[in-house]
Amino acid sequence: MFHGFHGVKQEEKKLGQKFMIDVDAWMDLRTPGQSDTVSYTDIYRIAKNIVEGPSQNLLESVAQLIATTTLNNHSQISAVRVVVGKPHVAVPGPLDHLGVEIMRYRSTDMPL
Repeated sequence: MFHGFHGVKQEEKKLGQKFMIDVDAWMDLRTPGQSDTVSYTDIYRIAKNIVEGPSQNLLESVAQLIATTTLNNHSQISAVRVVVGKPHVAVPGPLDHLGVEIMRYRSTDMPL
């Protein structure tokens, strides 16, 4: 969970709020002791820097930045799933959070 300033409303950009981030990464682990592995701390730092960094209007943009940065910085990752949740939203009704989930795959014929 990080504090960021993302959203369309001016109050969100001024006051900020908490964002819940979940990242899953896929890579070949058949020989984990003989190949490079990805540090969980590196992925944590990517998410932290993006959420606590420049304001984005949409949660989709935050998720996309986390996914593409993770794939671009770690060539051994073949796919990444990013969930961005916003627990404090101004909607008329009870809820735990609102958010988005995206899945991105490394592909030679498809840009990230």
